[in-house]
Amino acid sequence: MESRSLLLPALAVVALGAAVAGCGRGPAAAGSSGGDHLSVVAAENFWGSIAAQLGGTRVTVTSIITNPDTDPHSYEPTPADAVALAKADMVVYNGIGYDPWVQQLLAADPAAGRAALDVGDVVGIRPGGNPHRWYSPTNVGRVIDAITAGYEHARPRDASYFDRQRATFLSSGLARYHSLLASIRARYAGTPVGASESIFAPMAQALGLDLLTPASFLDAVSEGGEPTAADKATIDNQIRTHAIKLLVFNSQNATPDVQAQVDAARLAGIPVTAMTETLTPASATFEAWQARQLESLQAALHRATGR
Repeated sequence: MESRSLLLPALAVVALGAAVAGCGRGPAAAGSSGGDHLSVVAAENFWGSIAAQLGGTRVTVTSIITNPDTDPHSYEPTPADAVALAKADMVVYNGIGYDPWVQQLLAADPAAGRAALDVGDVVGIRPGGNPHRWYSPTNVGRVIDAITAGYEHARPRDASYFDRQRATFLSSGLARYHSLLASIRARYAGTPVGASESIFAPMAQALGLDLLTPASFLDAVSEGGEPTAADKATIDNQIRTHAIKLLVFNSQNATPDVQAQVDAARLAGIPVTAMTETLTPASATFEAWQARQLESLQAALHRATGR
């Protein structure tokens, strides 16, 4: 694995500016931990869960998007969100066009010494690419390294503590997650599957599954657009002919087109399994959430293939 010091350029230090006035409840509490804790604000709770576990007792993490019913693509930030970002020592956000409101708030209120970690920059995906990087195990590993590097840069005297937190998270916290990934890939790689949107694409690639749904359909649903008639016809045919053995859908974004796809798959006897865009329940850890979804995927693949 590459040295974490090489990932430090991804931490943009925002310039000095006027502080946001006012106070609020909820996310604004991010900067109120006191003492020598680092105050970290994560735009989304899947990155926030990871940041909190890597930070342990030396870091206070607040996530802004936590409600499973919230669509992160269309989230409208509140004044309390602006206050939280203004007070943070470090901000972790997805980038890649997924949460542009974060960059807008940071630019509107620059603060000396505040680090901003853009996941897209860390993993090398530019706007226009698939933003759902928390479903890429390789990208998750790079973000873990980048967050740890950021903590160590901000608090050099605690570097050994943050190294231990990272090692424990990788070896213990993510153990079940990595075991499921390896098991599913070993048994089911090459299985043709369908999906409702691009959220599943990075995971399908990591597992070696053959995702047959047209990329244009996946992107249209993810971006709130209208899939083409041709794409819908292709998917209908894949379901009717059992060209796909399994369908994965985002239960937080069940549009009429997606629901029709799910209903048709179930009617055809094709197993269907759900994923969500954010932690479900909101109190779950990243690894528990991912492991539960992978277990459901594994069970659905077993039903689909008999293996």
